Amino acid sequence: MHYVALATDYDGTIATHGKVEDATIDALRRVRVSGRKLILVTGRELESLADTFAHVDLFDLVVAENGGLLYYPVEHRERSLCDPPPPELVDALRKANVHPLSVGRVIVATFEPHQTTVLEAIHDLGLEYHVIFNKGAVMVLPSGVNKASGLKEGLDELAIAYDSVAAVGDAENDHALLQLVGFGAAVANALPALRERADYVCRASHGAGVAELIDHLIERDLRGMKPHRAPVLVPVQLGHGEDVTPAA
Repeated sequence: MHYVALATDYDGTIATHGKVEDATIDALRRVRVSGRKLILVTGRELESLADTFAHVDLFDLVVAENGGLLYYPVEHRERSLCDPPPPELVDALRKANVHPLSVGRVIVATFEPHQTTVLEAIHDLGLEYHVIFNKGAVMVLPSGVNKASGLKEGLDELAIAYDSVAAVGDAENDHALLQLVGFGAAVANALPALRERADYVCRASHGAGVAELIDHLIERDLRGMKPHRAPVLVPVQLGHGEDVTPAA
């Protein structure tokens, strides 16, 4: 077995409008039965994920807040990978009437068209933060923090080689995820730019597309499918309200 783990995005990938179908849950269980690890990589905050998804414990690891937080469901253990959001940034966005606004352990998030206000606040405060887009969501994180940096930290902790992981996603913030691993797939409903860079584009969308990839993974360990470029190593910055978490 070469691919020993599957990393999947949540919203738009295993989930449709925030919900995961029973058939997709069954497919994810087959990954566990095959002896592989399951990793969820999402922009959502843990509370938002728990409110909408009752099967978080299927996963060995959750990389939440778009790479800013690790959560181990079996142990109920979490670890922030960088500092909390600066209070002055949150205050500035609230004073600018940015709404909705979600503040997590690490992430600050809103939706378009507030990206200009967010960028102006980052500039005015002189912060080393960046903005990540995700199908209308606007996510604000410390520079260098993304899905790949968070997954890299989690894989190191699990002692899993990056090139032995297959990943699947649908949106802008999944580019880094697919670049890090050994095999990157996009569901049929993924953005065109992500489909163009994926090793495999599923014929089906959302959870059905993930189940399709899982069948290939379990039946032949992705043998004969397009090889991926060399994994990209991503630096990680370590460290240490209103609930409107963006889709991920």
